[in-house]
Amino acid sequence: MRILTVLSVLLALSFPARAVPVDLELVLAVDISGSVDEVEAELQRAGYVAALTDPRVIQAIKSGRHGRIALTYVEWAGDYFKETLVDWSVIDGPESAKAFADKLDAMPLNIQMWTSISGAIDYGLDMFGFNPHPGKRRVLDISGDGPNNDGGLVTTSRDRAVKAGIIINGLPIINNRLSRYGNPPMPHLDNYYRDCVIGGFGSFIVVANTFNDFARAIRRKLILEIAGRVPELAPDQETETTPRLVPVTFNDIHPPCDVGEIIRDSRESF
Repeated sequence: MRILTVLSVLLALSFPARAVPVDLELVLAVDISGSVDEVEAELQRAGYVAALTDPRVIQAIKSGRHGRIALTYVEWAGDYFKETLVDWSVIDGPESAKAFADKLDAMPLNIQMWTSISGAIDYGLDMFGFNPHPGKRRVLDISGDGPNNDGGLVTTSRDRAVKAGIIINGLPIINNRLSRYGNPPMPHLDNYYRDCVIGGFGSFIVVANTFNDFARAIRRKLILEIAGRVPELAPDQETETTPRLVPVTFNDIHPPCDVGEIIRDSRESF
């Protein structure tokens, strides 16, 4: 009996899980750059863990044609750092969602330097090539609290991914906290994400108003992505039970897509 058990384990390790069709291939790409401190990193991680096991997210997954999605979780910082924390997994109900969330929750927190949204997009595009579970839609979900300031231009990477059929959605985190190096956050990050980061048919952003709002924002965003919908609430339709998905922009200030590089170069010149 022991020999048979060992053989079964070896066989399981020798052959990958059977590929199955899914409703969505989703890469969660999360910013852990220098502007994110330990408290914020913990809030981000806890937000994803909570959202992935939320009954409303599970219901959205089960409502699809196949009733399952393929999911992977990536953390990124400068162009030199991209790491897959939880590899491609099929999520088809509470048990598989909890198993994924538990793996993520057990991973150590990490914080690195610089912010390369372009590198995260390029890495996410490559990740789709390693997914054995084909889906009708492929979505790259970028969350972060600052503009691109390392690696290639964000628009170049965005356009390359969109041309490959990837939808890029964004979750900009708006906050007024200084970074751990004393630098203030860039204003109008929501407009920057709209203009420079997201792309593809039906792409959208959901804004997290501070890191404490992250769990709510990512839950709503996951439900929309899994259901293949875009935000429909108008600004005057916000209520206590239906929070605004994309907050009102009170001005028409749109930072240039190389604003992060401009800020970086101005600081390095001193």
